[in-house]
Amino acid sequence: MTQDAIRIAVVGHTNAGKTSLLRTLTRRVDFGEVSQRPGTTRHVESADLDVNGEAAVRFFDTPGLEDAVALREHLAGFDTQATPPERIRHFLQGPEAHGVFEQEAKVLRTMLDIDAAFLVIDVREPVLPKFRDEIELLNSCARPVLPVLNFVRDAASREPAWKELLSAYGLHVQVRFDAAAPFVGAERDLYDDLATLLRERRDQLRGVADFLDTEAAERRRAACTRIAGLLVDAAAIRRTVSATEFADAARREALVSALRKTVFDKAQRCTDDLLALYGFRQGDADEAPLQAIEGRWTLDFFSPEAMKDAGLRLGKGAVIGAAVGVVADLAVAGISLGAGAALGGAIGGAVSQGWGPLGRKLANKLRDVHEVTVEDGVLFTLVAWQLKLTQALERRGHAATQRIAAETPQDGDAPTRAAAAAVRGAQPARNHPEWESTGIATRSFWRPSPQREALVADLARALQPAFEA
Repeated sequence: MTQDAIRIAVVGHTNAGKTSLLRTLTRRVDFGEVSQRPGTTRHVESADLDVNGEAAVRFFDTPGLEDAVALREHLAGFDTQATPPERIRHFLQGPEAHGVFEQEAKVLRTMLDIDAAFLVIDVREPVLPKFRDEIELLNSCARPVLPVLNFVRDAASREPAWKELLSAYGLHVQVRFDAAAPFVGAERDLYDDLATLLRERRDQLRGVADFLDTEAAERRRAACTRIAGLLVDAAAIRRTVSATEFADAARREALVSALRKTVFDKAQRCTDDLLALYGFRQGDADEAPLQAIEGRWTLDFFSPEAMKDAGLRLGKGAVIGAAVGVVADLAVAGISLGAGAALGGAIGGAVSQGWGPLGRKLANKLRDVHEVTVEDGVLFTLVAWQLKLTQALERRGHAATQRIAAETPQDGDAPTRAAAAAVRGAQPARNHPEWESTGIATRSFWRPSPQREALVADLARALQPAFEA
C-alpha cells in the first residue's frame, strides 16, 4: 500500500526565503511569489513533490512570523498547567487568532497538522530576541523542526551565531541550503537529515532522495544528448554555391548571413530546450548565460572578438575564433581544388575538418562549385557554451532572479576537454549533409537515421565527463 505523502510545513520569519526554497525543491518557477517586499506570502499554499507519478511530499508554504514577541506574551496568560500544544490550540480558538495575530495563527494551525517543519533562516540576519520567540512558538507545537540555513554563501552570513542559537533550543540537526544556488547534494542532505527526525518515514524519505538522484542523472544525460544533437546538426551543414555566385560579393554575403542565422537558430533552440529540461522558462534567461556577455543570446559564435572575450580556448591555448572565416576549395591530400577565399568574422569551412569524399570534391571542381561548412572552432564554441550553461542550470535554484551566470571556459577544464573530444568525434557528420535536421524531427520529410542517432549517442557519452567534477 502506498504511504501517504509526508506533510512538511515551511516556516520562518518574513523574507527568509521560504517560497524560494519551495520553488527549488519542487522545481516550480511559478510557485508563489518571490519578492524583496516583506510579507509577500499571506496565505498557506501547498505544493507536491511527485515521485513516480504520486505525491511523496506535500509542502505547505506559510506566511512569515511577524510578531512572535507579542504572541509569546499573550500565550503566557493562558493556563500554566496546560501543555504547550494545548495552549496553542486554545489560542487558535480565540478571537485574536482571527485578528491581530492572524498571520501567526495560520502558521501555528498548519504546524499542528503536519509531520515536520523546515524552519528557513536567513543567516544574514542578526540574531535578535524575536527569533528566539519564533523558535519557542514553533517548538510549542510539538512537531519535529529542521532548521534550513539559507544564504550561507553570502559575505554577510552569521552562520556560527545562528548555529549556536539553534543548538541552545535543541535544534542540533541543521541543513545548509542556498535556495538561489543550491549546493551539490544539498537536497539529499535535506531528506537524509529529515529522516533522522522522522524515523517512521525514513525509508520513504530515502526513496525520495534516491529518486531525485536518479532524476538528476537522467536530466544530465538528456542535456548531453541534446548538445550532441546540436553538434552533429552543425557539423553536417554544407552549402554549395557556384563559382560565379561566390564571386559576387552581395550573393556571397547573403549565403554567409543565411548560414550564420541557421547555426544561430539551432543553438537558440538547444538553449531553450536545456532551460525547459531543467524546469526554467525562456523568460528566465533574458540575460545571456555568460557573465561577460550582455543582452539576450548575444554571444556571437562567429565573432573572433566575442569568442576571445569569452575566453574560449582549445588545444594548447589557441584562441578559438582567430581563424574563423569562410574558406572554399583549399588543397586536400595534395590535390588543388581551386584558389582559397577567406572572409573573417563569419563561418569557417576548413577542408581538413571534414570535406566529403574526394570524388565529390572533384565533381564539384569540374562543375566549378564551392562548398561552405562550419569549421571546428565554431563547433567547439557552440558545445563549450552549452556545457557551461548546463553546469550553471544545475547549480541554479528556481527562485533565483539574478543573471544566469556560467563560469568562463578555460584551458584544460572538464567542459573544454569534453567539447574538444566531441568535436573530434563529430567529424563523420561532415560527410553526411542529410544528417542536418530540418528543425522538427517528427515531420515526415526528415527523420534521423540510425547512423546519425548512434553518433549522437556516442558524442553524448563523450560529453558526460564535463560534469564529473
